[in-house]
Amino acid sequence: MTDLSIADTVPPPAPFPWFGGKSKVAAPIWERLGSVSNYVEPFFGSGAVLLQRPQPFTGPETINDADGFVANAWRAIARDPEATATHADWPVNEVDLHARHAWLVGQRGDLTTRLMGDPEYFDAKIAGWWLWGICAWIGGGWCSGNGPWQSSDGRLVDTRLQAAGTAGQGINRKLPHLGDAGQGINRKLPHLGDAGRGAFIADWFTALSVRLRDVRVCCGDWTRVMGNSVTIKHAGITGVLLDPPYADTAGRDGDLYAVDCQQVAHAVREWALAHGDDPRLRIALCGYEGEHDMPASWSAFAWKANGGYGLQGDKAGRANATRERIWFSPHCLSGRNRQIGLGLEAAA
Repeated sequence: MTDLSIADTVPPPAPFPWFGGKSKVAAPIWERLGSVSNYVEPFFGSGAVLLQRPQPFTGPETINDADGFVANAWRAIARDPEATATHADWPVNEVDLHARHAWLVGQRGDLTTRLMGDPEYFDAKIAGWWLWGICAWIGGGWCSGNGPWQSSDGRLVDTRLQAAGTAGQGINRKLPHLGDAGQGINRKLPHLGDAGRGAFIADWFTALSVRLRDVRVCCGDWTRVMGNSVTIKHAGITGVLLDPPYADTAGRDGDLYAVDCQQVAHAVREWALAHGDDPRLRIALCGYEGEHDMPASWSAFAWKANGGYGLQGDKAGRANATRERIWFSPHCLSGRNRQIGLGLEAAA
């Protein structure tokens, strides 16, 4: 055991970075959603809002992500945290990074199919390697399969040098993080002395497993968890967090996520508008200023993000960081005024 107990990690943070995460505004979101008896999050990512949900609470929680690697990681952490931690505990090594990247890209199709067909399925090795790699990878595109490099007969080859028409899905060949922070999944950890980093990761994942024990982890299109059977047919009020990838109108890179779409946010907005007046629902819709044209009955919350690798250029990135907005449906609670960032204040 380490000198860091499971209790010390509550609420436990996600063990990987995620562009567009909402950890900074989880508390204001829960102020507006309140003590809902059912919670649904169709674009889960790193799950910062769910992980910071005020305790105690009762009722089901349903999460979903279209990226099979994301869904698999959360299922594996929930069901077998020790095995997942074992596979995630590895030093940064450029050769291993590319070799594992190529191997993981080859697993995507079968993994996603299995996750969608069996709610109990997961693969701890794939989860651990994916978690380790996303922490060492620079920028977006980890395991997207969209780069020019691909595995062929056990070798990493550049499809740009092959004859036209022979290139399939490839991978990006990038340097890993090489500074003091370049320690794979361990890059978030404090110095633990003789206790060892591996034991800490196991404790960390076990804490997450406890939190996720009763969470239903789905994989697939976001609409699969937005039907009445998952939302309003449950007793009481359902809270819904809609945090889709920023739309094409947001001015961001188009390859931030392995499963990315710059159009889905428009469909999400239409769903929110169609269901926003239902008193059984409290909906939070995330996006950029100007991305969603919402009725006056929805309250807008402005906040400033820390920035990220997906923002186009330093100047544009700083400007985009101040454009973050969350729109709350009419039946959400009135949150207290607060400032999140520099000079940006929530509407009451």
